[in-house]
Amino acid sequence: MIIKFLKKIRRKNIENNGRELNLAEMYAHRGFHVNDKIPENSMAAFRRAIEYNMPTEIDVHLIADGSLVVFHDEELERMTGVKGEIEDYDMVNLRKLRLAGTDEHIPTLDEVLDLYEDTGLDLLIELKVARGNYKALVQKTCKRLDRYKGKFVMESFDPRALIELRKIRPNIIRGQLAQNFFRNPSGLPSYQVLLLTNLVLNRIVKPDFIAYKFADRDNRALRRAVDKKAIQEASWTIRTPRAYKASIRAGSIPIFENFNPKEVDYEK
Repeated sequence: MIIKFLKKIRRKNIENNGRELNLAEMYAHRGFHVNDKIPENSMAAFRRAIEYNMPTEIDVHLIADGSLVVFHDEELERMTGVKGEIEDYDMVNLRKLRLAGTDEHIPTLDEVLDLYEDTGLDLLIELKVARGNYKALVQKTCKRLDRYKGKFVMESFDPRALIELRKIRPNIIRGQLAQNFFRNPSGLPSYQVLLLTNLVLNRIVKPDFIAYKFADRDNRALRRAVDKKAIQEASWTIRTPRAYKASIRAGSIPIFENFNPKEVDYEK
């Protein structure tokens, strides 16, 4: 049954400009983590994803000394217990921190790429813009990825990062992350809430795919982009088998966590 559902994923294999839309059928969100035993975005979570043969979504920050690290939040406290913003740290001090009370450290992008390079597994790389650093983040990340031989695509909530990516590496597949910010403004000014929720900057970004919050997938702008313009949809974050099956049936690529999709019963 899984093959039947996966064949429903709506994708154009070759874009008008000849680029291949090389998206995986699903992605393990921040690695295949297990609560605090195997923390998100840890080398243990990435090794487990590889063990289970799962394409993986990761998050990339640019920190104070110019290093690229894999971590989700801008604030360190949730995952490390230490107050402060990750962009203020250098690698020497960041290496002293541990994830969720385990022995796991915050990985560098180099470490993660080295781990995945010969696996044949796809990476979905989210660019985490902070303090307007989108140009430096995109340029530094692209420079590192120029040496990477594995498969990857990139995404960001910040349209400026994707515009920069389109400018300097037009052949890299790019995705616009979004959600209904009217429901959760996250401190954004009202004009940004309007622009980002309704994907207004798509005409400039020209995303190859749109990764929209699963609970907000009824958004009219998203439906117009997916159903009328045939842009590939991805859904985050899928946390139950039921939501996973709904995403697949809708032709959307699931970005999942907290369960193994290979154990889902597709006949129920």
